[in-house]
Amino acid sequence: MTAPEEEQPSAAGPLTNAVTAVVLIGIGVVAVIASLALGVGTASEPDSGMWPLLLGGALVVLGAALLVRFRAPADTERFTGSSWLVLAGLATMVFFVAVIEYIGFEIPATLLCFAWLRFLGRENLRLSIVGSVAMVAVFYAVFVGALSVPIPHLL
Repeated sequence: MTAPEEEQPSAAGPLTNAVTAVVLIGIGVVAVIASLALGVGTASEPDSGMWPLLLGGALVVLGAALLVRFRAPADTERFTGSSWLVLAGLATMVFFVAVIEYIGFEIPATLLCFAWLRFLGRENLRLSIVGSVAMVAVFYAVFVGALSVPIPHLL
């Protein structure tokens, strides 16, 4: 069921679509270059740069496809005040990556989950607290307990 016409956000124009495509291609190119610096390896023996290479290549292809069709009407939306939530989510991920090495996995991961649930997802306080602690406990049990993945610890 679609929303009534007055409730739907206005569509983004060709300029927004073109800029989005160029940014996507740029991110993909940076990912491909960084993956090559890590070393790609081969299909039978992939190195640490293989996955970033595949993702970066996919971003370049998808961005190029969007750039080819940037004038075609689509169901894209204009950037609005709520579009800033995407940047807020990105900022919390940058914070997570910046501090995990120094204070471990547990606190930053719990804060990240809490912020996403409470502020980005607009969940109630109880669900945000319980959900974030439960998610971190499950990830910890799976990756540290079951798979023995070395991650920075608080203690």
